[in-house]
Amino acid sequence: MFILLSTLWLIQETKYILFWLFLWQLKDYHIGRFVDHFRTHKGRKLILNVFLILKLILLVLFLLVGSLYIYLFYALTLVYILEAAALLKGFLNNSIRKPKATLKILFLLVVSFAVTVLFFMSVLRAESSLQPMLILGFDILTSVIVSIIVLLFQPIFVSIRNNTLRKAKEKIEKIKSASGVTVIAITGSYGKTSTKELLATILSKKYKVLKTSEHQNSEIGVANCILRDLKSTHEFFIAEVGAYNKGKVKEVCSILKPKIGIVTGINEQHLALFGSLENLLSAEGGEELADMLPEDGMLVVNGDNKFCLDLYKRRPANLPRNKKIYSLSNKALNSDIWANDITINKRQISFLAVNKSGELAHFEANVLGRQNVQNLLGAILVAKELGMSFGEISDACEDISQNLSGMSLKQGKYGIDIIDSSYSANPDGVYADLDYFSIYSGKKVIVMPCLIELGKKSAEIHEKIGTKIGQVCDLAIITSKDKFENIKRGAIKAGMKEKNIILCDNPKNIYSLVTLSCKEGDAVLLEGRVSPELINLLTSEK
Repeated sequence: MFILLSTLWLIQETKYILFWLFLWQLKDYHIGRFVDHFRTHKGRKLILNVFLILKLILLVLFLLVGSLYIYLFYALTLVYILEAAALLKGFLNNSIRKPKATLKILFLLVVSFAVTVLFFMSVLRAESSLQPMLILGFDILTSVIVSIIVLLFQPIFVSIRNNTLRKAKEKIEKIKSASGVTVIAITGSYGKTSTKELLATILSKKYKVLKTSEHQNSEIGVANCILRDLKSTHEFFIAEVGAYNKGKVKEVCSILKPKIGIVTGINEQHLALFGSLENLLSAEGGEELADMLPEDGMLVVNGDNKFCLDLYKRRPANLPRNKKIYSLSNKALNSDIWANDITINKRQISFLAVNKSGELAHFEANVLGRQNVQNLLGAILVAKELGMSFGEISDACEDISQNLSGMSLKQGKYGIDIIDSSYSANPDGVYADLDYFSIYSGKKVIVMPCLIELGKKSAEIHEKIGTKIGQVCDLAIITSKDKFENIKRGAIKAGMKEKNIILCDNPKNIYSLVTLSCKEGDAVLLEGRVSPELINLLTSEK
């Protein structure tokens, strides 16, 4: 029987090791983000779940009631059989969480499995009556053991990281001195990925451009892009710069030494990690980026965001000398570029861009939502400053596709429109996506989790989101419990019926709710990190 028990235990340990490494990788090996996860409902369930409680009870009984050993042994075996059945179900549903294969993950996997095997070999040498207790104790502490392994080797990876950053700095300095590549750095709480993609597409029409890939905006992601892809033939390098700590943007910019800095927008996203609004404004708020720009550089900010506008006003006149503002309207401030005659439809945006010199041109792009008018204005402004005409930029916009903007319209089953904005979510992004969603005439359903890392204002922000949902949507399916009551309160205040605000995290159940509620011509907005399984269910053909 112990062979069966130990086999089931090893299977579960494999699952747990993969999951905990996945979580560390998801949180960028950042202790603050990792710990903050356990403040969420799903994070707490990792600690207080049925299987873990049963195991704790069994361990205590093993220690206190030795006379019941054989019954406890069978009970533990049954628990592992039930876990194995749950694991098999997860495998069949493709819902098993595992990390992306990287050299760091492979190393940590090898070490974690080595520790597990060595422990198991020591268990085999122990008294048979102690063996179930030993493997049970290791099982319960797996999260702690894996976390200790991650943190124990972190100094080694920090050393490797620092060496990578040094090499990247040397390479970009060498290329700059040889060919004069211009570096554009983009930061902000939201809009930076879309702005980067739009600007890169426009500039690529006339120049040789390199951009950081996907959402890899950490210091090591930027450095690896430089080492792997940057060539002396590139004329522009556009780097998206993210941060979870004060000083991180400055660290990346000390490598990049950007000539142009763009700050796309700032809100409370990641406030819990920064610890204070002051720290957030220093990093994602653009202060560190602005400080690293040369006197002859250019700072470009989103004039529709109060924090960006404050940054613009506070900068000394000569640091940098050139400062620019883009905004949707020129009524409230003296923008360098703004938009008139904005038209938003289901598949594209169009508007008339006007600058201070009186130049104007019509722009049309296959991206979704008013927020992308804003992002595109920032890209147009920079491209114009770098030597492209409005006509050239307008032609380049024909190459812009939906997937570049972070939100795409997909044809779902039964003729239901699926708006996929599922990579991530922040307050301004949710409001903007709901504004776009309001143009749909049929029944509107939103599926989203509660937002994370918002700090003390989280309840207030979620109630405001609920109010917006109540104004726009007919049905709201919230996939996480943390601030569900706040969302519900806001939605009810806006007139939504309580029965139409549903808490559900099971993809198949959500799929059933959607398909039973919607018909051809209706629409579903997938906002934030929803399950890939749900996206497949809603969009895959039978």
